Amino acid sequence: MAEKRDYYEVLGVPKDATKDQIKDAYRKLALQYHPDRNKDPGAEEKFKEISEAYAVLSDDQKRQQYDQLGHAGFDQRYTSEDIFRGADFETIFRDMGFGDLFRTFFGGGFGGYQRNNKGQDIAYDLEITLEEAAKGTEKEIEIPRTEKCETCHGTGAAPGTQPKICPRCHGTGQVENVNRTAFGMYMRMVTACPTCKGKGTLIDIPCSTCHGTGLVRKRRKIAVKIPMGIDEGYQLRLRGEGETAPNGGEPGDLYVLVHIKPHKLFLREGDDLWYVALISFPQAALGAEISVPTLEGQATVKVRAGTQVGEVITLRGKGMPRFRGYGRGDLLVRIGISVPERLTNQQRALLEQLAKELNPDASSKKSKFRL
Repeated sequence: MAEKRDYYEVLGVPKDATKDQIKDAYRKLALQYHPDRNKDPGAEEKFKEISEAYAVLSDDQKRQQYDQLGHAGFDQRYTSEDIFRGADFETIFRDMGFGDLFRTFFGGGFGGYQRNNKGQDIAYDLEITLEEAAKGTEKEIEIPRTEKCETCHGTGAAPGTQPKICPRCHGTGQVENVNRTAFGMYMRMVTACPTCKGKGTLIDIPCSTCHGTGLVRKRRKIAVKIPMGIDEGYQLRLRGEGETAPNGGEPGDLYVLVHIKPHKLFLREGDDLWYVALISFPQAALGAEISVPTLEGQATVKVRAGTQVGEVITLRGKGMPRFRGYGRGDLLVRIGISVPERLTNQQRALLEQLAKELNPDASSKKSKFRL
């Protein structure tokens, strides 16, 4: 398979192009390469290429993900069906005098490019802990979805009967019409059969369970594997676990959006973890060994004498595992000073004596710590 060209390059627009610029560029190219106007052998593929580029760049969410991930990462998340879903080609082609030509083109009217009869996708929000994200886990979720009716085995017909072939479309679910375009050319339009509504079959006695649809609503438990090191907002795609398609088509997909609960000790930043260790003034001044938590348990950290507030001690390899990579991030320990709220008389006297011994100008010295 040939490597895809950059979508911006396909439309001939800069990466900071506005939506209007993207739409104008697509309109010009669509007029140039539309198969009804351009009979060159490569026009049809060129038209598909520019239409795909427009479908992505005209959608804010898809465009943002494409800019971040490029073709390789974007194509892992979106099928061809996903890419074109929601794009407003109908309005553009109507304004250009082509009618609803995009539906015809991508529904089988040209070159056999067939749009799949696919079930709807399902979205699910899943919340996990930071520890589960670090180690990887498997979660069982329950989702409502449409499934094949067990009574009629998805045919929609009552048990003991079978759907019959539609006499109008002969089972294809499509009929052809020839219309004249605004450009004076005749165009073959392929539309859903009005008799069977695109199913290709008719049912005399519908199933009493699904009422002739062949589908029923159920709640299904599904196991979701969470990979080690996954980050907040990552979307997992489970192919074929979405809604069942009517007429035996391909089922939709299940998209699991992962959310990570806030942790009471750690703050995550990419593959690194941050932790604030509160120590006493004597420990900061004299140096000490302190115990800090990690994802695997406690670790001993050496605090040097003269440590300032806000200094950071790095524990290499004690952060999060790198998602689908090698190694781990770091645990960054930021030092803070714990100031007692109440003092005994003896403690107060000792601190007052210490204050006299210290340089009275110490408070005017510039701190090494920067925000």
